[in-house]
Amino acid sequence: MAQEVTILGAGVAGLALARALARQGWQVLVLEQADAVREVGAGLQIGPNGAAVMDALGLGEELRAASVRARAVALKDGLTGTTVLRMGMETPYPALGWHFLHRADLIDILANGAREAGAQIRLLHKIDRVDLSGPRPRVVTAQGAEFLPGVLIGADGLHSLTRATLNGAGAPFFTGQVAWRAVVPETPGAEPVAEVHMGPGRHLVSYPLRGGRWRNIVAVEERKTWVQESWSLRDDAMELRLAFQGFNPRVQGWLEQAQDVWLWGLFRHPVAPVWQRVMAEGAVAILGDAAHPTLPFLAQGAGMALEDAWTLAKALARGGQALPAWQATRAPRCARIVQAANSNARAYHLSGLPRFIGHSVLRIGNAIAPDLALKRFDWLYGFDVTRDQAETV
Repeated sequence: MAQEVTILGAGVAGLALARALARQGWQVLVLEQADAVREVGAGLQIGPNGAAVMDALGLGEELRAASVRARAVALKDGLTGTTVLRMGMETPYPALGWHFLHRADLIDILANGAREAGAQIRLLHKIDRVDLSGPRPRVVTAQGAEFLPGVLIGADGLHSLTRATLNGAGAPFFTGQVAWRAVVPETPGAEPVAEVHMGPGRHLVSYPLRGGRWRNIVAVEERKTWVQESWSLRDDAMELRLAFQGFNPRVQGWLEQAQDVWLWGLFRHPVAPVWQRVMAEGAVAILGDAAHPTLPFLAQGAGMALEDAWTLAKALARGGQALPAWQATRAPRCARIVQAANSNARAYHLSGLPRFIGHSVLRIGNAIAPDLALKRFDWLYGFDVTRDQAETV
């Protein structure tokens, strides 16, 4: 297979793959439609499975320098503020850890790492068409430029043209949930804990960023009205405060500081049936949100993208014949993660008797076996795709 690749999209998946392939000696070109490589306005979490990939990419020190290392995840009754369950995050994965960081900082680390390894990143290249009818992939930009790469990778997100070309047009459906995101000032010294404040029909997740100087907020509410699937829709901060006015004073204090607030509708997309195609003179593949979009209820969007990038780079090193096996290995794991995220959404929003029973079970479990809740996810957080072993699900 030709050792040159064009990657569409300079997000987490595309930049991580660019770094991995460039270090293997590939000629890497990344095409990004924006005028700068950047991400705005939100934090994210990198669990130990994602941190393992950052280490393997040679970017582990940069990750640790830019992030707040998590001490725990605490599930709380959103109305009273009392702790329902606390899961310690330091002991289970001491070498890799769990990290809170601003999305823009992760993008900077990956973009600098890709360039340092030799990848080219070209901005202002909006893709108009992906054509897979010939012997090798063909990409046409809105400006009329044409590319015929030996390998084409679609890291082009939720509305991926590459995915649509491989699978046909999709039809995501509205989950009946919307999410706000905001970043507010924080007093330095805040405990490095991800707090999940659960309430009837809504929940709010918050954790410190950038040395504890800022606090990330993602707040989710169930509603029947449709909101467009976009990360760039602004909303009035008062709407967010009104939605959570019955929550505890700690949450109210955070929301009083919120000024720049973004709102997006949560849509469920199926895992793509086809992630790759081997062609007469080349190949094409998709990864990250283009292949398996997930709801933000398990903090695994970035982690899955990093895992995809590492495993796809290894597959491409073995040649095009390895791509079907790569999909066969990755797809079940990603589908399981997507389903687990879906389940969390339901558990966070219980009301009435189911809420009382659910919280009581968590409290009792926390008292009897505090490590058991996290051990249920060893298959996810404890798995390291960078080791020479077969993936299991």
